[in-house]
Amino acid sequence: MYSDIEIAQKATLQKIIPLAKEKLGIPESALEPYGRYKAKISLDYLNALPPRPDSKLILISAINPTPAGEGKTLTCIGLGDALNRIGKQTVICLREPSLGPVFGMKGGAAGGGYSQVVPMEDINLHFTGDFNAIALANNLLAALIDNHIHHGNALGIDVRRITWKRVMDMNDRALRRMVVSLGGTGNGFPREDGFDIVVASEVMAIFCLATSLQDLKERLGNIVVAYTRDQQPVRARDLNAHGAMAVLLKDALQPNLVQTLEHTPALLHGGPFANIAHGCNSALATKNALKLADYVVTEAGFGADLGAEKFIDIKCRKSGLRPHAVVIVATVRALKYHGGADAENLNREDFVALGKGFANLERHLSNIQDHFGLPCVVAINHFLHDTEAEINLLLERLAARNTPAVLGRHWAEGGKGAEELARRVVETVENTPSDFRFLYPDEMPLWEKMKTIATKLYGASDITADPDVLSKIKKIEAQGYKHLPICVAKTQYSFSTDPKLRGAPSGHMVKIREVRLAAGAEFVVMICGDIMTMPGLPKVPSSEKIDIDEHGRVMGLF
Repeated sequence: MYSDIEIAQKATLQKIIPLAKEKLGIPESALEPYGRYKAKISLDYLNALPPRPDSKLILISAINPTPAGEGKTLTCIGLGDALNRIGKQTVICLREPSLGPVFGMKGGAAGGGYSQVVPMEDINLHFTGDFNAIALANNLLAALIDNHIHHGNALGIDVRRITWKRVMDMNDRALRRMVVSLGGTGNGFPREDGFDIVVASEVMAIFCLATSLQDLKERLGNIVVAYTRDQQPVRARDLNAHGAMAVLLKDALQPNLVQTLEHTPALLHGGPFANIAHGCNSALATKNALKLADYVVTEAGFGADLGAEKFIDIKCRKSGLRPHAVVIVATVRALKYHGGADAENLNREDFVALGKGFANLERHLSNIQDHFGLPCVVAINHFLHDTEAEINLLLERLAARNTPAVLGRHWAEGGKGAEELARRVVETVENTPSDFRFLYPDEMPLWEKMKTIATKLYGASDITADPDVLSKIKKIEAQGYKHLPICVAKTQYSFSTDPKLRGAPSGHMVKIREVRLAAGAEFVVMICGDIMTMPGLPKVPSSEKIDIDEHGRVMGLF
């Protein structure tokens, strides 16, 4: 059995320029190649394309992730390949991976087995440099803040109220809280500061929600970076930073084109995490993919309580996108884990744990169908040790609630193993009308929006926060941001804020630890529980297995 990287390295890839022309009709003049197998697509070309009013958008989501694995990106790729196999011109839209998880513990974002996007090493490492551009733009703004203060502070920035952090694309817990500007007056005014990971940056969120270069620049200028002593906001445009930031991002804003192992076109662009940010690829990539193909398959990060909710309540609200159906990915192993089985016993047949764990899947389905009004299909991602009896039990439980469900073998068989899933998705889109709606209206107060998310989607009894957090929420509303949607930062492992509460817990309290205004991205971040916006590395990070041989061949990368 080959590893993911070995499968990718043995694959025969098509050169990206002829693939783009053959599959999507994109001329060479509209492409900026990055080597033979990846390219950026000109925004001028994409903007000139006419819309396809009949194109369909399929959103891939999942149950709450577990150590057993679910395969959401894998399913997104497998379904895209399968739709092409059954005659539906399809483009896949994915996020770019962060180097923090690549060298940490989660892994990359290129799928696995025989459902992968390639070139796998490039995608999981530096790719086309988008994340570097985002980090540079973010950190330019941070440098300009401290430089402004050093040279007289004409804006009257209160150094105690600087809210803008530096970022890097690596997990490094030592940088969460720190003191900067030590060493004397020539180095500025010492103050407490800290780093976030790039994927948590507001610049990343803006990058993924902007609809044009001009919109990007406008949003960058709206970033609130600090407050004055009389608590007036200071924005990036007050520092004349937004123009230079947009210059750093102008090339990155063009979507990246790659391919699957079966040569299905894939746009990988942007990469915010769903547990600390809004968890979706760029709106530009998704909207333009709908101009290029009959079907577009995209994913939202982690479980539907995080990624799918933010896809709908943030990305769809801001971009006008509307999914036609949602595929919820689940595995027998993961559901047994949610039902209380120990991680080391997941390969054993266990009907009791599977039955209990079904509650997690059922709540996600109910949330998508009842609260967002979208039709669902369940993709059961097949694992080697799944028994026929367990699979049948899961299919019976889903049939009892009239939910279409398909066993997928796309890890082992690629698109061929997901053809039945593809046919079921097409059937659902064509025969089940959508009643799409947001979870809450714009005019609802911020506190009530958060409470709605927690009580309706998470099964919580209520939300709570310390007085200083409540005060900050009121100040944000007083500044004119009451209409913004909520971006919840919480653990991905549970509907609650406790990662150990598996299944479908109810009646818990959701405590809001911190509130951050993202005025440029146009949402308010509510940080709950112990979630960190700068992750740490595990005891045995993935980097210990990654190596390179004397011929330059990468090894150990999944």
